[in-house]
Amino acid sequence: MADLDRRTLLRGGAAAGGALIGGPFLGFVNRSSASASGAHSPSPSPALGPVADLRDGKVRLWLPEGFQYRSFHDTESPVTLDDGTALPGRHDGMGAFRGRGGRYVLVRNHEVNNPGPAFGDAGRAYDPMAQGGTTTVEVTRYGEVVRAYTSCNGTMMNCSGGRMPWGSWITCEETVNGPDVGPDFTGASNVPLTRPHGFVFEVPVDGRASGEPLTAAGRFAHESVAYDPRDGYLYLTEDNFGWPSGFYRYKPRRHPRSTGRLDNRGRLQMLKVCGRSNVDLAASADRRVHKVEWVDIDDPAPTFPYTPGQPAPTANDTALTHVARQGWARGAAYFSRLEGSAYDDGVVYFTSTQGGGPAETSLGPIADGYGNGSGQIWAYHTRSATLQLLYESPGPDVLDFPDNVTTSPRGTLVVCEDNVEDNYLRGLTRGGHLFDIALNRLTSGTGADRSNDEFAGSTFSPDGHTLFVNIQASRGMTFAIWGPWRRIGV
Repeated sequence: MADLDRRTLLRGGAAAGGALIGGPFLGFVNRSSASASGAHSPSPSPALGPVADLRDGKVRLWLPEGFQYRSFHDTESPVTLDDGTALPGRHDGMGAFRGRGGRYVLVRNHEVNNPGPAFGDAGRAYDPMAQGGTTTVEVTRYGEVVRAYTSCNGTMMNCSGGRMPWGSWITCEETVNGPDVGPDFTGASNVPLTRPHGFVFEVPVDGRASGEPLTAAGRFAHESVAYDPRDGYLYLTEDNFGWPSGFYRYKPRRHPRSTGRLDNRGRLQMLKVCGRSNVDLAASADRRVHKVEWVDIDDPAPTFPYTPGQPAPTANDTALTHVARQGWARGAAYFSRLEGSAYDDGVVYFTSTQGGGPAETSLGPIADGYGNGSGQIWAYHTRSATLQLLYESPGPDVLDFPDNVTTSPRGTLVVCEDNVEDNYLRGLTRGGHLFDIALNRLTSGTGADRSNDEFAGSTFSPDGHTLFVNIQASRGMTFAIWGPWRRIGV
């Protein structure tokens, strides 16, 4: 408890002392509506306390006063969906949509790696020997499950994604595994796989994915996407653990507003700082706002020669960096482990998990991850084509490895932490206050401590009533959290 108290104290001091870079957020969302609603900056860290889960009375989260929650789809015990699917774990990125009768529909990723039989109907799988995918869940605003089914299967390491306004979820594969590349960091053979991976897939909110990837948006370690409805562009983050990561955009041939979908004939591009080549944005620096341009990726979806049934000659690291190296050759910038992203009012917000700190001395591979900081939060302003560093953590006691991110209806960023100690849901307000929203206090059925299991997939219901968030672990689960959001500044 003493360590927790020390961390809270340090956080409060850093938030109050100007850890926000450059003052109030430039172009941050809903300024007029937030003012009119009476929203105010909270204290740096509202007090959290134990709250019983309405599912069974067990304490799994600490929350501010007045908040409640219910967990569901806890895979510590087997869960069978309505279509007979055995629910996989590793609940990760997630999007919330309007459902029927005041209910919500969640499309949820499952970040399962390594070859193995696909969950759900193998006949509809993209690759029958890949174990990741998405499940769709219809729930009430209080986290009561109405129905659930498999909506995309046979994909691999489905990490995060993004909501599309025409009613679909883009799910991202954070890998380039396939029968044409060698083993990844786990050492598992890729010979059993039947299709290349490393793509994004569109999942309709009211049905199943077609099973065909959007290959023109690239084959790399995708993390998340954010859609700009004005220009019709898809912004994509890359989490290439041991190497520099890139920030990309995909320009469809036709504006999705006119077609209701993303076409597969567009152009993939990578961010570059204007007038400067290969700027290392993973390192802590004095320059906080950059004018940017975009460089083309000519070969976004590579395949490599192989003989079926035999180990592929192309190393996984070679495949992982194939797309990025095309951008680097044209001066694209280096980031550290780009993860969650969200679009709001002309701004794409995204996190860099290990950004900040001293610069790396090589491009990789770096065994403990490219980047020596505790995390950064960036904003790309689509209309002015400028990149702004909003926040850089001064150390792990303040903000430790930010991952998935979403925006609240009143303009606060909600950030999931992913580290090896206490994991929080954090809020970052327009005024620069970094504060606690929730603390993981999970224990297993045998009493083992699970407080280091990461939060993932934070997403608000369309009406702003409920925050849904996952625990990304082999024994995953989903939480529905509700309460006086305005009172705490969310």
